[in-house]
Amino acid sequence: MAFKLTLYVFILICTGISARSRRHLQWFPNVTPMIQPTIGEPWPRPQQMKTYATQFYLDPVTFRFNGSSASCDVLTQAFERYYLLIFESNSARGFGRKRRTVRGTPVLQGMAVKLEKPCQVFEQPSLEMNETYTLDVNSNYAQITATSQWAALRGLETFSQLVHDKNGILVINATSIVDWPRFPHRGVMLDTSLHYIGMPTLLKNLDAMEFNKFNVFHWHMVGDYSFPYQSESFPEMSNKGAFNPYTHIYSQLDIATVLAYARLRGIRVVPEFENPSHTLAWGKGQPGLLTPCYTHGKPDGTLGPIDPALNSTYDFMTRLFTELTRVFPDRYLAIGGSEIDFYCWQNDPEIRKFMKEKGFDDDFVKLEGYYYGRLFDVVSSLDRRVSVWEDSLDSGVKLHKEVIVQVWRGGDTDYPQRLANVTSQGYRTLLSSPWYLNYVQNPYSKQDWKTFYMVNPRNFTGSEKQKELVLGGEACLWTEYVDSTNVLSMLWPRASAVAERLWSAKDVHDVDEAIHRLTEHRCRMVGRGIPAQPATGPGYCKQEYMYT
Repeated sequence: MAFKLTLYVFILICTGISARSRRHLQWFPNVTPMIQPTIGEPWPRPQQMKTYATQFYLDPVTFRFNGSSASCDVLTQAFERYYLLIFESNSARGFGRKRRTVRGTPVLQGMAVKLEKPCQVFEQPSLEMNETYTLDVNSNYAQITATSQWAALRGLETFSQLVHDKNGILVINATSIVDWPRFPHRGVMLDTSLHYIGMPTLLKNLDAMEFNKFNVFHWHMVGDYSFPYQSESFPEMSNKGAFNPYTHIYSQLDIATVLAYARLRGIRVVPEFENPSHTLAWGKGQPGLLTPCYTHGKPDGTLGPIDPALNSTYDFMTRLFTELTRVFPDRYLAIGGSEIDFYCWQNDPEIRKFMKEKGFDDDFVKLEGYYYGRLFDVVSSLDRRVSVWEDSLDSGVKLHKEVIVQVWRGGDTDYPQRLANVTSQGYRTLLSSPWYLNYVQNPYSKQDWKTFYMVNPRNFTGSEKQKELVLGGEACLWTEYVDSTNVLSMLWPRASAVAERLWSAKDVHDVDEAIHRLTEHRCRMVGRGIPAQPATGPGYCKQEYMYT
């Protein structure tokens, strides 16, 4: 009798708990379910990948990387870097300090990297670099066969992501991958003029770019508010134009450090010195460069864009860009060209006199075209090419056909028409307009990455020849409200969505599938020291302890 009474009470309690649970769910019908991360899935998704049930155990004492070119500094340093990422990452912290045996699991003794093309001393990554590789893990020795050292880096990154923790043991599934990027230009544009970004943060961001297979750091270094570039030819420009000439500058040594760090990760550094607009900080250290503004026929004390009517302007630009080509090895320089306000040009009597002499009448687009023509001549004489924002083309300026036009207008709805317009004129182009990461579309859900993920840079009305002119794109972060304290969490993992879109096949666009891999990848980056913010709803990373 006592047993039956106890059982009856237990049933009542359980029923009550169940009822309360049901009522609780009714109160909160929109509770977001916790996303379960994948295990050992790569990001971005490879072009072709087969995974098998067989697993191999990685022993940190015996595992070795072997390359086909001992003199290749990019590979030798990558081997050291990836060994630490695999065996000392936070997902396996402490694993390398104590050997464990795994019965019945074969040991993966190492990774051999074979280059089809020997690396060259001091070789730089370029727009034309080949990043195709194959990765095979099907015996006790894995192998990457790569078309170049840059391709080998992408294969090593994929290999490191396949390795995962299994009850304190590092394992990898037998895998066969053939992989290459969909687009050759996969960039992150970061502004360092609205707020200064410190060197440690810049380098950590390059790490995150490598983890996501980005290959271009578009460095928008200077602007209206600051000129942090420490020029050897014009030292007064940072002395008077930087936020602080001692602490908020990029010295020649700083820049050399960024360039070397990026090169070892297969990342191009394309500097942007935007002009003729957004140059107010330039004028602080270079008197006479900017156009004086007039009101009612008199100077009003303000300054406008760079003065295009003075020969001294082009003498200055020649000296500055000659220095930039010595400092930055990439073939391309970004020269800006956005948001030019003609007001000060229109009201300057000397400029109007100059235009009359040139036969421009009152057509300030012709004046703009004249300025770009002379600037392009300067850059071409230095054996460099340029990229510009799309504004000049919108104005009707005729650009050289080798110019790369970056589409930044149109948001996430009108960009197809803008791409069609640029490519119909025969220009190669980059897409950025739907990938402005400083615009947080939904600050509550933080899941605007889904919008970024669904963009297709070649989804516009045009011929196949036009679509081939789309070289890729860039995730852009302007720093009005961003500095070293929050830039990495603003970028990652939201930029990861752009990374997969630019690397993976066009039919990889299932958000419901991607969300699980992105959850794992975000935690992977956290474990590698990148403070990537949560982006897929409630959950946790076991690597979070390093931030608590």
